[in-house]
Amino acid sequence: MPTDLHCPRITTSSQGLQLSRIVAGMWRMTEWGMTVEQRVGFIEQCIALGVTSFDHADIYGNYRVEGLFGEALRAQPSLRNRIELVSKCGIKLVSPQKPAHSIQHYDTGAAHIVASAEESLRQLHTDRLDLLLIHRPDPLMEFDEIAEAFTALRAAGKVLHFGVSNFSRHQFECLNRRIALASNQVEFSPLHVAPMFDQTFDGLQDVGVAPMIWSPLAGGRLFSGNDGHAENLRLVIKQIADELAQPFASVVFAWIMQLPCRPIPLTGSGRIEAVAVAVAGTSFKLSHTNWFTILRAARSHEVA
Repeated sequence: MPTDLHCPRITTSSQGLQLSRIVAGMWRMTEWGMTVEQRVGFIEQCIALGVTSFDHADIYGNYRVEGLFGEALRAQPSLRNRIELVSKCGIKLVSPQKPAHSIQHYDTGAAHIVASAEESLRQLHTDRLDLLLIHRPDPLMEFDEIAEAFTALRAAGKVLHFGVSNFSRHQFECLNRRIALASNQVEFSPLHVAPMFDQTFDGLQDVGVAPMIWSPLAGGRLFSGNDGHAENLRLVIKQIADELAQPFASVVFAWIMQLPCRPIPLTGSGRIEAVAVAVAGTSFKLSHTNWFTILRAARSHEVA
């Protein structure tokens, strides 16, 4: 792993929230099989790369990931002031951890938002979240009620900034008019380019808010997808990566971050080498020709 890599920081909006340009996604932490000491070591290695932002949700790992991460912060309290903690709420899973949940559903009522945030604080062993997101749009969500819950959490010092995840442009703007949002975390990759064309990215660029990106490598399908589209896209990216002498995944991260809305990709790996490859994508830009070559392969047709 190169020793000179260091991830830059980005201000996500006029609200002043700063995150690392690459965010470490924790949703698979229960699968990593790490001891508390190994979790502390992984966090420290991320920080050494400049990756100081860690993405959570209350439901990750069947409601267990935040607790695992919190054990690391309890073991090494000095880590907390060196990192940014992101979490999400609003989904209720059917789980042995939550016996009262009889059906998977959404809850974006004020009481649930506040209770979820407070439980995340307890699990993460911290006194504040840097960013709290509504995890999914809820057909029953009331924008005024969400804004009131966010305002109360901020006034209590429990959450510093707020945002959403998987919201459309219109949904984002409805809530953003009521309380300023710092991000919209959405799925995007060369195998899922919809936000580039459905006004999601255009709308965020217009209001100066940087999106966070989940599944930038399409859940691994860029490496292993065996359909014709994925295979052709993989060959195109590999050819560009070979020409640039850069890792395949670094080229994908660079391609995503070149968009003018300033996307902030998440990693999903417990391997520090994979995090370093993502960080390497911050160190170079693609030529217009290479960028559009990947877009052409992603869409399977030329631009008009």
